Amino acid sequence: MDVGFVSEFLNGNRVFRFSDSETYSNPVVVGASDPLDKSFCYYIARGLMPEIMHDARENPVAAQLPVTDALPVGAHLSVPLRYDDGTPFGTLCCFSFTPDRTLTTRDLGVLRLCADVVSAAMQKDRSAALDLEARRSRIEQVIAAGDLDMVFQPLYRVADAQLIGFEALSRFRPEPRRPPDTWFAEAEAVGLGEELKFLAVERALTAFSRLDPTLRLTLNLSPGAILGPRFASAITEALLHRVVIELTEHAEVPSYEALRSALAPARAKGLRLAIDDVGAGHATFRHVLDLAPEMIKLDRSLVHGIHTDNARRALAEALTMYGRRIGCEVVAEGIETADDYAILQDIGVTRAQGYLLGRPLPLAEAAALPLRHGTLAARA
Repeated sequence: MDVGFVSEFLNGNRVFRFSDSETYSNPVVVGASDPLDKSFCYYIARGLMPEIMHDARENPVAAQLPVTDALPVGAHLSVPLRYDDGTPFGTLCCFSFTPDRTLTTRDLGVLRLCADVVSAAMQKDRSAALDLEARRSRIEQVIAAGDLDMVFQPLYRVADAQLIGFEALSRFRPEPRRPPDTWFAEAEAVGLGEELKFLAVERALTAFSRLDPTLRLTLNLSPGAILGPRFASAITEALLHRVVIELTEHAEVPSYEALRSALAPARAKGLRLAIDDVGAGHATFRHVLDLAPEMIKLDRSLVHGIHTDNARRALAEALTMYGRRIGCEVVAEGIETADDYAILQDIGVTRAQGYLLGRPLPLAEAAALPLRHGTLAARA
């Protein structure tokens, strides 16, 4: 056969998805389309023309189609591509420019085997495309409706149990409920990561009007969001001295030089930088070395159970000592027990955060918190 191709039926057209030819001038161009009802594919998929034709001009339906003479089509083999429910969505075809009386049902059987493979591949691609479309639609709906709320987890100074700020955390309303990280990862996968992150930033910044002016607010942003066009205008200069941007230690940084440059104007006006997940097994410590943050946050996997684990304690002590040497505040997050807190206090962490000290709260409750933690103050 001179030409083979795969077509897909879309919106009343036949669209060519793949084409191969023994001739240097292939008449079937990938991406081109024509009306479905003017093609062999349409009639074969509907059972109105045979799948094997030794000479297309001998078939009364094919003989009336302009394409028969235009290409021209001599012998023709075609097998419909079908979804699992049997619905045809395209064809696998091949034809010669001249008639061929040697074609047999065995040739058609080989083409059917090929069609099974092609159908499976195209259905997989279609399923992936539909899934991507559904995920994108889900994120678009959240952004359009502003369907997320912010909660605020308190952060305390260990030395005197003073409330020094909050970390703003997103909570998504749509069902089924999913962790915030899942929503943000999905938004990133469908190309809407920046829009969703800055919606959260916008919602978080409204908290400043309700919070004590001495308190800082920590916002989680990826390197990509900081390097994007929206970062510079997201936070007004008047608020920069009250904002901490938190980066996770395992977030990929395409260029540390570019990231430092993007952060430099805001840091010069008071913005602070924190590196999260320090001490986690997947962390590289590169962010701390190359970005010179004002804060490093010990990962919760290092903090949890530290009062019974000498290895965790030794690493936390080393990181805390390192933080002191470079002038960083050292924050322990994920503190859930008094025993863990006592160890962290003993090794010299300067900031503390976790369920023991306070869970994430709606803004009204966060704003009503006293500026000093009574229980911690008694231990100080």
